[in-house]
Amino acid sequence: MMKKGFDGVDKRFEQVDKRFEQVDKRFDLVEYRMDKIEKRIEEMEERFNKKLDGLITTLDHFLKRMTDMEDEFAIMQNDINKMKKVIKEKLGVELA
Repeated sequence: MMKKGFDGVDKRFEQVDKRFEQVDKRFDLVEYRMDKIEKRIEEMEERFNKKLDGLITTLDHFLKRMTDMEDEFAIMQNDINKMKKVIKEKLGVELA
């Protein structure tokens, strides 16, 4: 009688073990999929960072050119004002 009781418990544990094996397989599949998703996200992040770095570099160059042009414009404006002053003093002609 005790043997039958233990055999019944053994069968139940076998069923539980089979269910755990199935759950383990599902977890393995989920883990595999998550690893693939993580890899894709890392690749996307890397591409994004490269493009962002390129954009920042382009903007830096553009801003430098703009600053250089503004500086040159200010220098040229100063030179023109000096030339106007000299023309007015030497020739008596006022330029607008």
